[in-house]
Amino acid sequence: MFKLNKFAFILIFVITILIVVIALIIKSDNAFISNKTTISNISPDFSRSNSSEEEGSTLPSSAITISLVGDCTLGTDDKFDPSTNFTSLLKQNNNNYAYFFKNVAEIFKNDDYTTANLETTFTKTNVKSPKLFNFKGDPNYAQILNDGYIEGVNIDNNHIMDFMGNGLKDTKDALTAKGIDYFGLGSVVLKDIKGHKFAFLGYSGVEEDDSFNENSIKTMKMDINKLKEEGYIVIINIHWGQESQYYPNDTQKRIGHMAIDWGADLIVGHHPHVIEGIELYKGKFICYSLGNFCFGGNSNPPDQDSFIFQIKFSFLGDDFTSNQARVIPCSVSSINSKNDYCPTPLVSSKKESLLEKINKLSFNLKNKITDQFISVE
Repeated sequence: MFKLNKFAFILIFVITILIVVIALIIKSDNAFISNKTTISNISPDFSRSNSSEEEGSTLPSSAITISLVGDCTLGTDDKFDPSTNFTSLLKQNNNNYAYFFKNVAEIFKNDDYTTANLETTFTKTNVKSPKLFNFKGDPNYAQILNDGYIEGVNIDNNHIMDFMGNGLKDTKDALTAKGIDYFGLGSVVLKDIKGHKFAFLGYSGVEEDDSFNENSIKTMKMDINKLKEEGYIVIINIHWGQESQYYPNDTQKRIGHMAIDWGADLIVGHHPHVIEGIELYKGKFICYSLGNFCFGGNSNPPDQDSFIFQIKFSFLGDDFTSNQARVIPCSVSSINSKNDYCPTPLVSSKKESLLEKINKLSFNLKNKITDQFISVE
């Protein structure tokens, strides 16, 4: 009896101990689960670390300024008066190539890239195309562009073939020898400017009836699409329109709008030999005609108005954010009585008068164009 009671006592004791241990284990597990639930429901405060992270990863901002000018005929036609033509002014200034752009060189020096429409050939050949005017300058005249801080030129226009295929080849060789980029006639200039990709293209579609070559339109569309897929800012020069007309025709407007629709970021035009207005279309600028600039094609043009169009592209990191534009009113000559082939910025009332003229010719601008940068907004 005693042994049985002793056995029962031990059994009860062991069972009691087991119950206590199991109870402690269950309590510990519940506490752990409760603690995990509490932690997961707390919203972490990353305000301090986020602030530090943002300060450490601030994206760099940058701005790139491009200057664009119109017709530059750095040469002459052999029928012109040798006492007043382009070559004579070079001789009068001791063959100093820097003479022609001396009044605008500082502007071009301080931008990031400058382009012009090269309305001439650089050649010594005398085999001409059958036409009214045939322009050429000595191949060494390409140095004029260097001294004027003009880095790139459009060669797709109605004078680049004035001296046939040899004249074209000589012109390209002269430009290459001086390190001048050229675009148009199938050539495209691709530039890395401050780490951003820019493409410069040129097209000419001037026909006898002032229409536009449809093949040029097809080529333009393909070129733009390809370059936009590759991430380029696309800037296009187009030789178009009608001479001496201050307003773009319907063909110019149609093509300009199509090019923007396809992805072009800026359109500038030339050929009319006078300025035409500026349009803002879908946030992009179309300068229908920049007019003449350093123009050896006329010793005393009846309209000496010109301007430099400058556009500023802004970036945050690698991303384009906005563009701004301005015009710098100029005359093709530094004197009023004749053309001395020395384009010069206007000042005072003459500057204001030309700004007023440009705004009257322009349309769809959200802000009045001035010689200070304005936003498209």
